[in-house]
Amino acid sequence: MSDLAWVPQSCTLPTEERPLRVAEWDGLFSERLASLSRPEPLRLRLDLADGPGVEEKVRDLVERESGCCSFFTFAVTPGEDLIGLDITVDQEHAAVLEALAARTAAAGQW
Repeated sequence: MSDLAWVPQSCTLPTEERPLRVAEWDGLFSERLASLSRPEPLRLRLDLADGPGVEEKVRDLVERESGCCSFFTFAVTPGEDLIGLDITVDQEHAAVLEALAARTAAAGQW
């Protein structure tokens, strides 16, 4: 999924920076994804294996992503061994969440 055509026009991240940001998310998912679920059509639930600096990395990525893609709502929930990451969107951006779920599953090799 190297094609970034699924990134919506409402994303304000400069085009040349998008592949770098996607690579950051892909790296996190490939290294830390423990589970993935869709509890609701407009919500993606990820559990990430915790470790040194992981929560800070997740929070940093979430903050930067919120700055350019305001249609995402993120909730980070630290646990004993896992960090929960809930990602929700409005109906208008359902296809973006679907593409993100597919990309996350591929990066995490689900």
